[in-house]
Amino acid sequence: MAENIFASFAISGQGMSVQRMRLSAVANNIANANTTKGIDGKPYKREVVVVREIPGSPFDQELVDQIAMKRTDQHHAPNAKQGTYPPDYSVLKARTARDNSPDRLVYDPSHPDADEHGYVHYPNVNVVTEMVEMISAQRGFEANTGVVNAAKNVARNSLEI
Repeated sequence: MAENIFASFAISGQGMSVQRMRLSAVANNIANANTTKGIDGKPYKREVVVVREIPGSPFDQELVDQIAMKRTDQHHAPNAKQGTYPPDYSVLKARTARDNSPDRLVYDPSHPDADEHGYVHYPNVNVVTEMVEMISAQRGFEANTGVVNAAKNVARNSLEI
């Protein structure tokens, strides 16, 4: 049972890392919402966090097994396995990518970065969208914190038996 509790710590820790990456991307996006020229001379491009599962991970295999068991009969109890997890146990990988949606065009011929038609190319950042993304990441972080606390309580209560 101990490896299952520690695996839940590892999985929740990875989830919290992803949410931290999302919050960092949101902070960068809001900070650069009006940056018309970056180092490359182009407007800032919105950062997004792309998360993918790692195929073949013990978590992925357990999920497939649970779904298969659930489909055979609605009265089946979930099967619990005692698995061994590698020391570098990961169930997902995350990276930051650039959103290539078009720039926001604002007509302002007096702006120093205006093009020949008088339009300024602003970043493709919508502050309202970023705030929603921030709230979603915060709630995801809180959910993972709740899982860690629940696993700690299970471990503590099992030691008191």
